[in-house]
Amino acid sequence: MESFEWQQATSFENAATSATHTTTEAMLGTQGKPVASQAMLIKAGGVDLLDLMKEGLVSPRRLIDINHLSEFQSISEDADGGFTIGALATLAQIAAHSGVGKYFPALVQTVTAAASPQIRNRATLGGNLLQRPRCWYLRSPAHHCLRKGGEHCFAYAGDNRYHAVFANHDGCAIVHPSTPATALLAFQAQIKCVSAQGAQRVIPIDDFFMLPSRDPRHENILQAGELITAVKLPAPHPAHRSAYLQLSEKAAFDWPLAAVAAVFVIDHNDICQQARIVLGSVSPTPRRAQEAENILTGAKIDPDNARTAAEAAITTATPLSGNAYKLPLLSALISRTILKAASCESPHERLL
Repeated sequence: MESFEWQQATSFENAATSATHTTTEAMLGTQGKPVASQAMLIKAGGVDLLDLMKEGLVSPRRLIDINHLSEFQSISEDADGGFTIGALATLAQIAAHSGVGKYFPALVQTVTAAASPQIRNRATLGGNLLQRPRCWYLRSPAHHCLRKGGEHCFAYAGDNRYHAVFANHDGCAIVHPSTPATALLAFQAQIKCVSAQGAQRVIPIDDFFMLPSRDPRHENILQAGELITAVKLPAPHPAHRSAYLQLSEKAAFDWPLAAVAAVFVIDHNDICQQARIVLGSVSPTPRRAQEAENILTGAKIDPDNARTAAEAAITTATPLSGNAYKLPLLSALISRTILKAASCESPHERLL
């Protein structure tokens, strides 16, 4: 790893102005060689950036630290009953927050299952959402893949056991690495951003991530010089219930083979009025399982229709040569998550 300078930003706008390269831009070198970037942001814990530096994929001359910007580290309840989570709030901070745990249990379940206790105490929500995919071809200095400016995805003819089984034939077969993103999509979160000029905008998380068919070299729609400042969770429905499950090869410090977040609104007759089911680690973006949602909406949730919904969710999958095993695994996980979410009490019921 090359030596580098250290700079503390005075604001998010100052950080955005000072940074000359994102990690994506720094990795878009020629002939497989990384760009020697002048200045890059170190997003709070810097977990992903330091990995890329040690792997020789980026070589920043200056790191810009935003850790001390305390106004973006808070978690607060909004006047409308929702919550705003600062981009620099750590995963451990989110997991320990009583309000988030009470009203958004699936989100707490995702951050609790992420990485290790040491990483959860340093990794932030903003950094987690913006980490680069963990595909070993992207992370290999020896492979100049499409996402680094190359001509093709090596996973198609290579080792693709952990790659996507949906939306995987558009030039790149990565899976999105953020597990909190799975729950945030289920909860219809919004991403708050600021530009280097101070302009603010709010992006529905449904629109935030990009498939390779739209742009094979970026994972989200952030513009140059734009940073995440917070994530807004809208006020939950009084009758909502939620759950998250994932399955990994190891019980700790491992990325999931598949993950599922489910959020339901279930009325007093036990009829599902609204359903949002999101699949993680199986597509280049967190994926809505709308086939399953349609089956459950207007019905009572029981083991039979949970299995039917799970089977419907995988009908459009297109597994690669080495990852068809994900389909029965994913189907079982969807069914279990549906039943777990449906069996939970709503947070408002617990107050009665």
